[in-house]
Amino acid sequence: MAIKKKVMAQVKLQCPAGQANPAPPVGPALGQHGVNIMEFCKQFNAKTAKQEGMIIPVVVTIYQDRSFTFELKTPPASILLKKAAGIEKGSSSPLKVKVGKVTKKQIEEIARIKLPDLNCDSIEAAMKTIEGTARNMGIEVVD
Repeated sequence: MAIKKKVMAQVKLQCPAGQANPAPPVGPALGQHGVNIMEFCKQFNAKTAKQEGMIIPVVVTIYQDRSFTFELKTPPASILLKKAAGIEKGSSSPLKVKVGKVTKKQIEEIARIKLPDLNCDSIEAAMKTIEGTARNMGIEVVD
């Protein structure tokens, strides 16, 4: 029978894929719990090497014996939308100033990527969620 490790903390981070290093935010967030930071960086970079250029959210579970496990999440919808629309950043006043356009097909692709991390079951509901994010960024959704 396996002995269950006692969870000491859970840390949520957002790191560039394949580029985690001991500098802030990774170092201080994990260092205060006594985790081997270089080991985390090596494992994270190995798992995310194929997603180069994306920001990857990660939930690190730290146990009492200072070991850790981590779970990768899907990139934030805003980053996927910026990439699809080909823009640098969202609008500062999204209702007045539109900064880009995305198609329904692009919205559907993003919704399929994000579906495991969203709190909805159907692709249609996920698409509505992504469309709302796009609207709040000043990105127009066209057919």
